[in-house]
Amino acid sequence: MTLEQAQATVDEWINTHGVRYFNELTNMAMLVEEVGEVARIIARRYGEQSEKESDKNKDLGDELADVLFVLICLANQTGINLDEALKKNLDKKTARDHERHHSNEKLK
Repeated sequence: MTLEQAQATVDEWINTHGVRYFNELTNMAMLVEEVGEVARIIARRYGEQSEKESDKNKDLGDELADVLFVLICLANQTGINLDEALKKNLDKKTARDHERHHSNEKLK
């Protein structure tokens, strides 16, 4: 599925199963909440914090998908084509960072 297809799928889901998009500020708060859930799993599963028994069955993929869903909602609401935005962003990063990371002693 392309990002463009994902945006259309989310829009169809909202219009079929939801009443409407939450407003942008609500979705921004929801995005932060979902990123926090991802951070909790990463910190406990891959970081130095011990994983609580109640967190051991949490699905990182599902939590990442929650982040992606809300991010797509925000893109749809604000008229952003994520395929185009990602391509443009990668071009920017390539031009800016083409040699930078290879020259970074910290990465060797």
